[in-house]
Amino acid sequence: MRNLEALAVFIRVADMASFTRAADSLGMPKGSASLAVRKLESEIGVRLLHRTTRSVQLTEDGRAFLARAHDLLTDFDELQSMFSGDQAAIRGRLRVDLPTELARRIVMPALPTFMANHPEFVLEMSSTDRRVDLVQESFDCVLRLGPIGDETLISRPLGHLRMVNAASPEYLERHGTPQTLDDLQSQGHRMVHYTMTLGARPPGWEYPDGGAYATLPLAGNLQVNSVQTYEAAGLAGIGLIQAPLFSLQHHFHDGTLVEILPTLRPEALPVSFVVAHRRNLSRRVRIFMDWIRDVLKPYLDERVS
Repeated sequence: MRNLEALAVFIRVADMASFTRAADSLGMPKGSASLAVRKLESEIGVRLLHRTTRSVQLTEDGRAFLARAHDLLTDFDELQSMFSGDQAAIRGRLRVDLPTELARRIVMPALPTFMANHPEFVLEMSSTDRRVDLVQESFDCVLRLGPIGDETLISRPLGHLRMVNAASPEYLERHGTPQTLDDLQSQGHRMVHYTMTLGARPPGWEYPDGGAYATLPLAGNLQVNSVQTYEAAGLAGIGLIQAPLFSLQHHFHDGTLVEILPTLRPEALPVSFVVAHRRNLSRRVRIFMDWIRDVLKPYLDERVS
């Protein structure tokens, strides 16, 4: 068991290329992490890491050892649970990343029941709308909206989130309610631009075009990189927005936002559960993935016409 704990420390240090960050993520002193890896190197008789004052890099032996270490810990996790059904409690720690609004509005309200069913399970949850690096930031799994963008990652599609067009009543009073794409320009409409990187070229107003989707250049003098700020800008009447239906539904119900151009909704967002390697699909990851799928099921369409 002591060697397995050392393996876990080595893997985290190798993945994060830092003793300091690895120790912080594991909740242990940096000196303890360094000592664990040194003892491991001494026991197996090879140097696994090149250490400098600025970086930590794997040696050739370290790269080969890392792959087997990942496999060994996954196999041990499976061995511990081989006689347990999927409903049995899971143990250990899981580091995940979820989109902010999806985590806040859907996942978090359902989480108490999951945690009550698995009281020995420790969940480290990051909520961000940027593309985290699974390996460098040592995430076991992430929930990703839109294209995966990395063919080396392993993804499990869960479904699609329907998108809608929206504006505040005050905005529509000033500019009119568009009925067609031509109205967007002829009535002088403006949109709030959302980009992951500020200063990047705005993608434009997305709409269905035959069997595909196209974008219409639309003016707008506000660009944001936060989903919450994007929604707030729409509520403030700064411009038109396009967002997942689940995040705006309550605003439609209370009248603070109005859906516009319902027959010209943007393309639905694919939702995927992503891991860095197939070996990352341990029992705890599979159980969490199945739970996430069940929680999101009411909000997802398997196929979108």
